[in-house]
Amino acid sequence: MPTADQLKALLASHAEGDEAQFFAVAMQIAATEARAGHGKLAEELRGLIDKSKSRVTYDRKGPIPLARPRGELADFLSASYPNTKLADMVLGASLEKRLGRVIREHKAVRDIRARGLAPRRKLLLVGPPGTGKTMTASALAGELGMPLFVIRLDGLITKFMGETSAKLRLVFDAMNQTRGVYLFDEFDSIGSERGLGNDVGEIRRVVNSFLQMVEQDNSDSLIVAATNHVKLLDRALFRRFDDIIEFDLPDLARIKLVLHAKLAGVRKQKIRWVDAAKAAKGLSFADVVRAAEDAIKDAVVDEREVITHADLMSAIRERRGAATGREVTG
Repeated sequence: MPTADQLKALLASHAEGDEAQFFAVAMQIAATEARAGHGKLAEELRGLIDKSKSRVTYDRKGPIPLARPRGELADFLSASYPNTKLADMVLGASLEKRLGRVIREHKAVRDIRARGLAPRRKLLLVGPPGTGKTMTASALAGELGMPLFVIRLDGLITKFMGETSAKLRLVFDAMNQTRGVYLFDEFDSIGSERGLGNDVGEIRRVVNSFLQMVEQDNSDSLIVAATNHVKLLDRALFRRFDDIIEFDLPDLARIKLVLHAKLAGVRKQKIRWVDAAKAAKGLSFADVVRAAEDAIKDAVVDEREVITHADLMSAIRERRGAATGREVTG
């Protein structure tokens, strides 16, 4: 029979929605029954546990309950539940197709696994800042009804030998316990080329640890690594990812779409969309969005109900100056 402590732990983990702890305690109870000579009962309990785990992983009709990192994980892993969808993004046809394929494979993960295959689940997103890499991780989570876990590198990376690798192990253990989208933003911080001049040994250990962990990982979580500095990454990392997806600056057509979308709910006067798009050429998606929002805010502050072409062009020029300043100083 289970002990009083086991029963309390089982009920507490169920009340908190901590599935990993719930299954761990349940397995302890099965092991206790096996040691007591109740082999048939122990086998039945293990069968029920395996069946429940399979249902949790593959057969959810609704979204996966939002899990909140606990203990040491909470220091460098944050959780959210995005509502973002691919339709909320302005994507090129090729990029939309590749991301759509990832989503379709994960929606069919049970059938794919049944054939001894695995869905694309280790993605490296590369491209300039503000081109949609972080938003893509949110969209993948939103499309699949998964929680988004963002690894905060300021809490993950430490100066103490071996501590960063130990924290990485906690992240990969969490991937097995809680299915979700795990985002390593600014991935070059931990994936830098091991031969760089500023390498003092710890980065080598971190990269080696990540290489081993990502290769051994067979969970059904998505691993999304994003970087603005692909040239800094260790070459050995590339073959560990199922897909390397490139993001670029928006062309004129996509700039127009972004401007139209952001200004759709406000009154406008004689906006020359082609001229505005040409003026914004070379800006990132994020900067185009900010320029449109700046034009709206200026009108609100000035108590004007209409946004003119001059308002939009002024905001674009100001945003271009800010972007150029970031390039110079960054």
